[in-house]
This record gives sequence, structure tokens and C-alpha cells, in this order.
Amino acid sequence: DPLCPVYQNVTAQAVTSSDEIKKNLMIQLTAPVRWTQSIQAMIADGGSDFVEVGPGKVLQGLMRKIDRSVAASGASFSE
Repeated sequence: DPLCPVYQNVTAQAVTSSDEIKKNLMIQLTAPVRWTQSIQAMIADGGSDFVEVGPGKVLQGLMRKIDRSVAASGASFSE
């Protein structure tokens, strides 16, 4: 089982069971992405600082549309 909750797009909720995480990964291949609901669940559970890892700022822009009260920053990397 993970050390911290994993938020999966298929449930938009915190998941702590490795068996449930595996099951949800299979479902997630064809299920709609529940991005807004996932972020809202993280905020409701106390999340306040979010970091987008990778090139671009698309997710940071989506965060501003979901809730401007939380911090969203970027961390890029190079090969």
C-alpha cells in the first residue's frame, strides 16, 4: 500500500489500497478523466500547494480556473 493517498482520475478520491489502485488503473484506460473533481477533492482534503512537473504550464492554468486560492507552480526538467 502507498505511504500517502493516491488520487486517481477515475474516482476523483484518495485511494490507499494497492489493490484498488491497480483496479482503478485498468478502469482509467477507458474512463473519463475527472480532473476538476480530483483537484477539488485534494483541496477539500487539505491540499494547498500544487506543482506541475514537466514542460509547459497547462495544468497550472487549469488550477487557476478551478480554485485561485491555492498555489500552483511549475518545476521543469531537462534530459
